[in-house]
Amino acid sequence: MEGDLHTLQEIKGIGDKLSEKIIRSVGGEEELQKIIENEDVEKIIAIDGISQRKAISIMNQLLNNQSYEFIKSDRAMEIYEDIINKIISYSNTSYSKNRILLLSPSKDIKKIKTQVKFIMEAKKQVSQMPIIKLRGLMKNLKELEEPKAEYDASKVILVESEEDNSYLTDLGINQYYPILTASDSPLLREELMNYDLIFYVYSQGILDFEGMPNLVMINIEENDYEIVPEKIINFFLQNQDTFQRVHEIQKIRNKESVLGQIIPIIDELNIVDKKEVDIDEVVNSLKYEMDEELENSIKSIDLEGDEILNLLNNNFPEKISKIFDEIISKRKKIIKEKTGIDFDPYLRKYPIEIDDEEVERVKLERSSKKENDIFDIKKSAAIQLNAIKQKAIHEVEDVIKFDYEFSLGSFAYEYELTEPEFTNEIKLKGALHLDLSLQKENDNIQKIDYELTENENIALLTGANSGGKTTLLETLTQISIMAQMGLPVSAEQCEIKLFDEIYHFSKKRSLDAGAFESFLNVFIPIVTTESEKLVLLDELEGITELEAAVKIISTFIDMIKESNSYGIIVTHMARELMNYADVRVDGIEAKGLDENYNLIVDRTPKMNFLAKSTPELILKRIYEKSDDELKIVYARILEKF
Repeated sequence: MEGDLHTLQEIKGIGDKLSEKIIRSVGGEEELQKIIENEDVEKIIAIDGISQRKAISIMNQLLNNQSYEFIKSDRAMEIYEDIINKIISYSNTSYSKNRILLLSPSKDIKKIKTQVKFIMEAKKQVSQMPIIKLRGLMKNLKELEEPKAEYDASKVILVESEEDNSYLTDLGINQYYPILTASDSPLLREELMNYDLIFYVYSQGILDFEGMPNLVMINIEENDYEIVPEKIINFFLQNQDTFQRVHEIQKIRNKESVLGQIIPIIDELNIVDKKEVDIDEVVNSLKYEMDEELENSIKSIDLEGDEILNLLNNNFPEKISKIFDEIISKRKKIIKEKTGIDFDPYLRKYPIEIDDEEVERVKLERSSKKENDIFDIKKSAAIQLNAIKQKAIHEVEDVIKFDYEFSLGSFAYEYELTEPEFTNEIKLKGALHLDLSLQKENDNIQKIDYELTENENIALLTGANSGGKTTLLETLTQISIMAQMGLPVSAEQCEIKLFDEIYHFSKKRSLDAGAFESFLNVFIPIVTTESEKLVLLDELEGITELEAAVKIISTFIDMIKESNSYGIIVTHMARELMNYADVRVDGIEAKGLDENYNLIVDRTPKMNFLAKSTPELILKRIYEKSDDELKIVYARILEKF
């Protein structure tokens, strides 16, 4: 595995120390290999001192993704990051977010086509799904959590030997209950009475606990979760919400799921803890009516002399015993109906007295039976849940991984993206900037047709301010980057060439004293390499005076024409450039203003058409929307046009 360390050290900005820190933090070189295979950038982000961007850069280089080699200008990088952020907005899990962060342009046509097919299939699936419902179920879906063991000192596990004690401790069972090893001490029984419940985990069953209340017997050869069912049950309780959501998602996906079995098992466990009938309350509530009934019945009895003598000797005559029997027998039936236990808690005295010892005995007996019943139900639940645990874990992993597909499919579906065709030319039909794609209800949104061919591989773009020249350039940058990322694109039809590099220079450049020199340092080397490029320049003439700009840009045009690269230059000095270079000129022209003083523009450029920039239309629009004082000024300007 020396290769991994070497690979890490080869990455720009990673020395021996950081390399070793990464390997140590992830748990070794084999773990790092797994992280690379699973594209699990989150584990790199989690390392202290490594930012998200640094982690993505490291992972991309480990995966040999060359996105930063392809994107060669700040504006192109901003557009790439905007595409990524738009897709991430559809992501519901950190897993899919991290996978999306790793999407990067490539020139590997096989890889690109495989990825596009995958996303188009995901788009088709998403189109047939209840997206909003699914998104709600998927939101913040997280990996399963292992619950912490809850220690309960009110119960105890009793074993026969130190060997058994060590065995259970190795299984981690001492994290749930104290473990006590039986001894010959006469105090053992007394010590055990301090606990609410005793789990006698036996290997030979040699201890005698006859009459011992609250005792549950378990064979030590059972599985750990049969000895302490909470080990499995708590895992399912802790993750109950996740399992329910994943079950719903699986139903929507028409996938088989074992997760529906969990709910009835958990419900059965909840029934166990329902409040029981209070034995003391039932026994006491019957006493007073018995006293009254006894009194009335005895008043109507005639006693003979010897019967009275028996009474004085504390012996009930048969007549009175019979009354007691009838009255108590009636109450025993009521007690059995209410508690389910057949016992006699009354002493034959007047007034009736309650046999506290008998009541306590029954309560202990019932408690012991209840604990045994609860344990049996829990054990049965643990066995059932353990049988589906691995499948349940796998389903959650499957759904979390599905979110990557769902996010990409949702993005492609909502933006109505289509599969690009890779040729040696650029031909766009019905192309639309991503920022406009979701504004379907806006009537002013217009799709664009445009092309560059092998014979006409560079064009000047002229025309109205606010007419859409910058939007066209950004749309082409988006389409080119998305196509090379293996994404479908925002166009009804699209032919695109695979490039080695993409440059997009925006007019939003600083015009300080050093701007011209720094521009030349970036701009001129573009044409000196053999790589095939897409170069988009947006009104750069402001960086220097007109004559110098014409000479620089016309030389640039000639060099692009002679190469396999493609370019578009947005400019207001097309007339001047045409004197120096033989180049196609396309135009976007405003035809006028509508009733709201918005420009009426056909945003699809006319080929071989020099369009005017029509500043008078912009002035007229501002004039119409200004207050009276400003109107006077704008009117004076407009007179000169």
